Amino acid sequence: MTRRTTPTDPHCAIASALDVVGDGWTLLIVRDTARGVRRFDALQRELGVSRKVLTERLKLLVEQGVLARERYQDRPPRYEYLLTARGRALLPVLIALQDWGDGWVLGDGTTSATAASGSQEASRVQELVGTRVPSDLRLAGPGGPADPVSARTPFTVVYCFPSGYARPESYPPGWARIPGAKGCTLESCTYRDRLAEFAAAGATVHGVSTQRTDEQAEFAAKEGLRFPLLSDADLQFSAALRLPTFRAGGTVRLKRLTLVVDAERVVRAAFYPITDIEQSVDAALAAVRTATAAAAS
Repeated sequence: MTRRTTPTDPHCAIASALDVVGDGWTLLIVRDTARGVRRFDALQRELGVSRKVLTERLKLLVEQGVLARERYQDRPPRYEYLLTARGRALLPVLIALQDWGDGWVLGDGTTSATAASGSQEASRVQELVGTRVPSDLRLAGPGGPADPVSARTPFTVVYCFPSGYARPESYPPGWARIPGAKGCTLESCTYRDRLAEFAAAGATVHGVSTQRTDEQAEFAAKEGLRFPLLSDADLQFSAALRLPTFRAGGTVRLKRLTLVVDAERVVRAAFYPITDIEQSVDAALAAVRTATAAAAS
């Protein structure tokens, strides 16, 4: 592994950061540990990297305080790698790279809160079906840190939305002209009005956006929502699931999508892109009912 011994400009924070994470494998390791892939063999399978290269990169990330090496088995000793606070601070960097890749490498640079059904973004979301939501994920909620997956019901419907505000003037300039951005109030109110149907089917509903909790609370109070809105302002949920995002008003925002997750934290259904909001709520409810029937048979 070739690394610079000193940054090209000792006063440049970008050069200093690249001295730690400038190699492509290191950022991919951070990406996968955020997704819950934390053991050596699992990382090697996921990345397709040689054991030598992976060993070197993991050693560097531990030395630099990005990862912590923790023993999970004594005989023989086995270790897993967990993101530290320093490592979690890299997640917005990963999201920015993903956003840039979706927009400028895989797309034409247009700001959008949605994507074409046959796009790489859509395929990435569909590939979440069958994967697990990491068990240590916590989002900011009305009462403090909250698990996005409910422990009270067999299923959780997690609908991710760009932003919802209590006052129209709070939306960023040009919001209505961003494809897919409009409809957050309609979506939240549709889930509110059909909450009893989801409860009867065995599902909890959670809304997730990257807004501050005070903005979410004001929006929830205005619309009379009777389920939690959770904040992914630190982008841990977005990074863990590699969810599609866009930037508007200087803020990273989630694109509109819906996940149905079971009690084992397995994603059972994923809906993206969403072009008809009311139809997407119907589809989420149908997916819960189908999963409930399958579990009972």
